[in-house]
Amino acid sequence: MSVLICPVCGEMLENTGKSYICQKRHSFDIARSGYVNLLLSKHMGKAVHGDNKLMVQARREFLDKGYYSPLSEAVCEEALKYAKNGSVVLDAGCGEGYYTFNIRASFDRSDIAAKMYGVDISKVAVEYAAKRDKSVRFAAASVFHLPVASGSCDVLVTMFAPYCGEEYSRVLKNNGVMIMAIPSENHLWELKKAIYDNPYRNEVKPYELEGFEHISARRVSFTMEFRDSTDIRSLFSMTPYYYKTGRTEQERLEVLAELTAQADFEVLTYRKK
Repeated sequence: MSVLICPVCGEMLENTGKSYICQKRHSFDIARSGYVNLLLSKHMGKAVHGDNKLMVQARREFLDKGYYSPLSEAVCEEALKYAKNGSVVLDAGCGEGYYTFNIRASFDRSDIAAKMYGVDISKVAVEYAAKRDKSVRFAAASVFHLPVASGSCDVLVTMFAPYCGEEYSRVLKNNGVMIMAIPSENHLWELKKAIYDNPYRNEVKPYELEGFEHISARRVSFTMEFRDSTDIRSLFSMTPYYYKTGRTEQERLEVLAELTAQADFEVLTYRKK
């Protein structure tokens, strides 16, 4: 049975094969690629947010080349500690599905029959995700208004998505686990030095989160070698700096043909109190 709920009335949604329908007959068609759009206009704000097609394609190509595979492996290892047969696992802010797919594949290799769901506000991203993995249920929706039943998830994964503690706590079962990945202090320091006049290191905030017990923190650091300017630009477009960079810095990025940069992450695990 699906854990997805109607974004209009909150009733459980039933998958009929071609659509999701609730008891009050609100219906949401399943796209040809396999995802369902549960993003209501009142949850979008003034405009539809999320990555556009070019950004999604750049992220997919970059990630599929394996640059962030050590991070993916660390998150998969963490998810394997807590998922078991019958577990419901939600990737909140799943993007184009790279981490979702790898987590699901790690479950398969370990003979864990978990049910996986992915949610992202970008319809372009979830379309790519749905095409990548037909065994995962994907929905276009905001992490601030998750169309997921309260207390239905055993594990929630959030990879660089906006943090919404209230919603994450709501959908998790009591003692459910949240696995979060965030940039650590030295992440992409060399890239920032190459582009900005006054770069600064990332601030890592205290681990404590209201409503959650902090279980563990794992530092994942590794060196990346870039010999392709396209990959460097794709990497930059995945960062928050992309939206805040002026023309001068953009020009420096355009001529950057090679780069050695450190990836530096924190994989944090929490249990719902």
